[in-house]
Amino acid sequence: MANQEEVVINETDDSCCSADSERKSHHSDKTKGNLISRLNRIEGQIRGVKGMIERDTYCDDVLNQIAAIQSALNSVGKLLLEGHMKSCVVERIQAGESEVIDELLITVNKLMK
Repeated sequence: MANQEEVVINETDDSCCSADSERKSHHSDKTKGNLISRLNRIEGQIRGVKGMIERDTYCDDVLNQIAAIQSALNSVGKLLLEGHMKSCVVERIQAGESEVIDELLITVNKLMK
């Protein structure tokens, strides 16, 4: 998955934080496809770990697979965070919604746990 993080997140001019009561992101089809592909791969890795445990695979091997899954999830989170900051956060700050900074800090703290 090296260098896949260079994929441009904000490939559309659509606002990701509309004024509607329900905010939604607007990822390009390319970005959405990339994220879904990564998540499908992670889902497969998790099923693989489950199978490893069912087959009594050596613990160190299972732990290494878990580490790989965590790294892959972190990568997805970084991509989403980058896109969020470059679009949603910027737009909301420009609209005078400074509370988005507090929201972002809470989210970053959760990601860093």
